[in-house]
Amino acid sequence: MKKIVIVTGHYGSGKTNFSANLAIKLASEGKKVTVADLDLVNPYFRSADFAELFKQHDIELAAPMYANTNLDIPAISFDLERIAEAEGYLIVDVGGDDAGATALGRYADRFNTYLDKIEMVYVVNMYRYLTERPEDAIEFMKDIQYTSHMKHTVLVNNSNLGDETTPKVIEDSVGYAEKISEMTGLPLMYTVVSCKGGVNVPNPLKADVYVRKLWEI
Repeated sequence: MKKIVIVTGHYGSGKTNFSANLAIKLASEGKKVTVADLDLVNPYFRSADFAELFKQHDIELAAPMYANTNLDIPAISFDLERIAEAEGYLIVDVGGDDAGATALGRYADRFNTYLDKIEMVYVVNMYRYLTERPEDAIEFMKDIQYTSHMKHTVLVNNSNLGDETTPKVIEDSVGYAEKISEMTGLPLMYTVVSCKGGVNVPNPLKADVYVRKLWEI
């Protein structure tokens, strides 16, 4: 895995939960991990909500200055050059669709300096409204690339139905993810497994659900 992992996707695809699980996985392997919250447009489901969780796993959090306040002001304070050159990993949680891609685009020149160290992930969810078809998911992907001035390098299949996710729900999504991979030429990095029971999928990533529901916030 490359040193900088930029996580993007459609709203509700599960980017933030995937970012948290990937960070904890790397930290559990003894890696130094920093998570940067670049979700400047969504007051819910952002990595800044996980400050205590990350602290428990010795994960550094770089969040916007006004995260978890009534202000949503784009103020980023992490030192990309320091993180890129130091030991460990940087995971960047980007907001959904064009709005999140716009925030990422502000840093495209800096990120593109480190292309050999960057993995740009596109998270897909077959069960999310507007991305049920591979063609639709790819259109959102192209919009993100156009707006951010960066190119995706890998896919993550995070297809799920929340609390109703079963092994079959995940297994039924593999063909969808593989079709996107075939149509884009992007390899499938992980299929996220967020339910109990045996699941037969390629490159599984066992994940806990850390994102709270709106009524639990």
